[in-house]
Amino acid sequence: MKITDVKVEKLQLKLDVPIKVAFGVVEYVQNLIVKIETDEGLYGIGEGAPLEFVTGETLDHVVIATRLLGRGIIGQDPLNLEKIHYIMDSTLSNNTSSKAAIDIALHDIKGKIMNAPLYKVLGGYTNKFDTDVTIGISTPEQMAKEAKERTAQGFKLLKIKAGIDPQKDIDAIKLIREAVGDNIRLRMDANQGWTVSDAVKVIKAVEKYKVEAVEQPLSHWDFEGMASVRNKADIMIMADESVFSPIDAIRIVRMKCADIINIKLMKSGGLYKAEQINAISQAANIRCMVGCMLESKIGITAAASLVAGKRNITEADMDSFLYIKDDVVDGGLKLENGTITLPEEPGLGISIDF
Repeated sequence: MKITDVKVEKLQLKLDVPIKVAFGVVEYVQNLIVKIETDEGLYGIGEGAPLEFVTGETLDHVVIATRLLGRGIIGQDPLNLEKIHYIMDSTLSNNTSSKAAIDIALHDIKGKIMNAPLYKVLGGYTNKFDTDVTIGISTPEQMAKEAKERTAQGFKLLKIKAGIDPQKDIDAIKLIREAVGDNIRLRMDANQGWTVSDAVKVIKAVEKYKVEAVEQPLSHWDFEGMASVRNKADIMIMADESVFSPIDAIRIVRMKCADIINIKLMKSGGLYKAEQINAISQAANIRCMVGCMLESKIGITAAASLVAGKRNITEADMDSFLYIKDDVVDGGLKLENGTITLPEEPGLGISIDF
């Protein structure tokens, strides 16, 4: 089997409600869809979801890069993932969203060849798991109101965005805990927004509200600061923007600066290297979470398949498709009462008019 064509199209999706995080406000999604065709009639679908303040990519940049990478793999066997990633990395450094789109499409093809759903291709540990849902930055009162609404919908885990105003971050956690009660799990995500002193101040203040983890409290480059915060904290520290690659994961392990690593396919360049990050973490007794940018159900189903496939990935942040208005994707994962169930159809189990 040989790759005969790599097609690329832009996908613009409007969000139901703008999302505010420490970086800014996101009102709509600009992604790309990839379709990889083969000489035996099988094809795979993938998605790239650039987020400029995380991956450094714009949509136009990703479209150009993906077309260039696609030309370089024409004629390759789609199962030769190691060789294809070598070709892509030799052609362009970074460009992780472009590589992720191609990688996801290749894994979709692999599932179809194996006649198995992607979560089984990736390990098959389970076919369902709980996901958190994100509460964006607003007034503490509004955040508490939204938190209560989400728990009423069945979500058992809340991810609270923070990182702009430390005192308001503390106030929001207090009100949210009062609103949802003691049985709902809470995590915080500062998106690199705090200093070391801010991080320690907030973490110490929210310990009594049973916050179980704080994600990326400091700038992505500040590994030493993360280690310092972790040494002072009784709450688990999660690395997100600090970990793009397996090399970054090794650095986290060596410097002892995180208890959990958040893997995102758009950071790692797809499932192939995401599996490597998880393997390094598991060997070091560090658990993983898989998170998302602002993918449609294509990228989210791929990421969710990784969560379901691996025992060491115990946490999930798979909620971005909930915010997309009029998603054009048929099939893929299902979400009910905060629990994601993976499809049993081969590959991603997704169809789209392409």
